[in-house]
Amino acid sequence: MKNVTWDSYQLFLDVSRSGGLTGAAALTGLSPATVGRRMIELEERIGKALFQRSQTGYALTADGRTLFDRLQAMENAARDIEGWQKASSASSVVRIAVGTWNAWLLTGNFSAICTDRDDFRIDLFIAEQRASLAHRENDIGIRAFEPQEKNLAAIRTGEVAYAPYRLRNAATTVADRWLAVAEENAISTYLRWPHENRNNEIVVTVNRPVALLDLVLAGAGVAVLPCFVGDADARLAREGEELESLRHNQWIVMNNDDRHRRDIRTVADRMTRLIKGHSDLYAGRKSRPA
Repeated sequence: MKNVTWDSYQLFLDVSRSGGLTGAAALTGLSPATVGRRMIELEERIGKALFQRSQTGYALTADGRTLFDRLQAMENAARDIEGWQKASSASSVVRIAVGTWNAWLLTGNFSAICTDRDDFRIDLFIAEQRASLAHRENDIGIRAFEPQEKNLAAIRTGEVAYAPYRLRNAATTVADRWLAVAEENAISTYLRWPHENRNNEIVVTVNRPVALLDLVLAGAGVAVLPCFVGDADARLAREGEELESLRHNQWIVMNNDDRHRRDIRTVADRMTRLIKGHSDLYAGRKSRPA
């Protein structure tokens, strides 16, 4: 056995407890394919078959059961130590600043970011304004452009695509009814797009982007949404093609001096895995038939 990290063992426990790749993927934010590859690598490093694979899921072999039992004992011991440590020290806070839709993804997959095993708390600040980290107002942010500040470190997570969306099977007249965030609140380029391109067809304005999704689902009209939001909901369909002029890259940003702090690094790594695990959705490569 060589170079097996606890993360690999934890992923093995997640697959074992959920009975397959899909359940483990939901817990971790990784894709099922990535989880499957990691399990094959674990078996190769240990030199034993740990699972019996079938169309119905993953079942533990005898060796897999032995490993599972031993890891459970290690996990319980680790929790005892963590409980002792927590009892003797105050928990830290990791402050995350994100926009509406990245917050939507993070909160919907929160167990992939923070669990009951962690000794830190999360402070989530949601706003469309650029995440401010220069003076340590926040620990982690997500930006649509690479930071120029020398005291900031950045991890590129991939591309973000946008498209117009309507309620699937909505009346054809919906195509002429556009929904938008009010101009004074339309800070981001995608929020300004309806005002610059469909201004005479806007029938409803709101002050918060999240209300656009609610209105589209109510059949009120068409709204520009990130593809990782619109394509993820089977109730929605694209109204036309991707708006390619809105496509941009995305970065997770941290203060250089703080990024090696254990709790910040842990959360940043988990956010990176979660977002990269949804990279096809973010990039608009999971479009459903209209």
